[in-house]
Amino acid sequence: MTTTTTVVVERRVAASPGRVWESITDLPDMPRVLSGVQRVEVLTEGGFGVGTRWRETRRMMGKEATEEMTVTECEPPDRYVTVADSHGMHYASELSLRAEGPDASVLRMAFSATPAGGRGTGLAGRLLARFGARAVSRALTKDLEDIARAVESRY
Repeated sequence: MTTTTTVVVERRVAASPGRVWESITDLPDMPRVLSGVQRVEVLTEGGFGVGTRWRETRRMMGKEATEEMTVTECEPPDRYVTVADSHGMHYASELSLRAEGPDASVLRMAFSATPAGGRGTGLAGRLLARFGARAVSRALTKDLEDIARAVESRY
């Protein structure tokens, strides 16, 4: 049995989807916008789209971690999906936007983690997934708060 842990959070933002999209795809500005991100190193040239890659260094649960992210799907200004593989896990993140009136959006983040190769996990892995899901939910909620604050303060 493969164990996938998925966390979904969303937040209303007082800005158009286009304005929010600009913020969530501005990789060099990410450390300024997201308090949990310490550094971003963009690894590809050109605009944001399928194939864009970057290394993102975050501080979580008191430890610094760097992951390499790759955009696998991109539908501006509606959604994008990134993937990363690390420590025997495959991670996928989807950021999507939905208009809510002319000057508001709902930003949704979905994060999933699956053992690489589709292998199942034992009891320890399932307990870690459950504990980790709470930490991921808190981190994603904080990211949404940071994005909303950055985008809304520009008006």
